[in-house]
Amino acid sequence: MEKLKITQVKSAIDRMEGQKRTVRALGFTKLHQSREVEATPQMMGMINKVAHLLKIEKI
Repeated sequence: MEKLKITQVKSAIDRMEGQKRTVRALGFTKLHQSREVEATPQMMGMINKVAHLLKIEKI
């Protein structure tokens, strides 16, 4: 599977509740945190939902 490095670059404050929960489910608690995840269909769905808050890089 392809791996992705995702970094939260914008805050989830003032966003819809579903987006806040998605950011939290991705494992982010603070701005500028990074995570490496596998590009499964489930992860891609969550990433696409909040892509405007994230920076996405292929590894």
